[in-house]
Amino acid sequence: MTSSTTTNPYDQIVDVPTFTLTSADVLDGEKLPTPQVSGIFGAGGSDTSPQLSWSGFPEGTKSFAITVYDPLAPTGAGFWHWAVVDIPVTTTSLPTGAGDESGASLPAGAFQLKNDASLARFLGAAPPAGSGKHPYHIGVHALDVETLGIDAGATPAFLGFNMSGHTLARAVITPWWEA
Repeated sequence: MTSSTTTNPYDQIVDVPTFTLTSADVLDGEKLPTPQVSGIFGAGGSDTSPQLSWSGFPEGTKSFAITVYDPLAPTGAGFWHWAVVDIPVTTTSLPTGAGDESGASLPAGAFQLKNDASLARFLGAAPPAGSGKHPYHIGVHALDVETLGIDAGATPAFLGFNMSGHTLARAVITPWWEA
């Protein structure tokens, strides 16, 4: 599935205006490159978070959160691959690999939540063989607060709940992967 045929699951949090999100590593509606596929889960990649840049977010934005979500994972609840919280408004890009286990390339104050594999890092695509194309919704959420006040023990679902009343706009690109 591509973004043109997949409903944006973030709209269930709150339907808001969009802004621009680009990546030097992944393209909306295109197959994920091998680095963004999971090596940890044995799918042949290296679990490298993509480079991301964003612009055109609304006035009043005070911070950002980034999430990567596969709504078609066979769990009954999808699968959160990455969540970064409390990104300062002065940050408008992240380099390739910022989502490694050290988080050293994240801006001061930002931190990663544990994904659905209980890893505080980016986890690449690894859908079950034969399950078809899985969309990976990469979202940058423009928030009206400097911090959501959640701690590193929060889940990405709890992050979504806390973003619901603070999201001013959201930019999403949706590449895919198929095993």
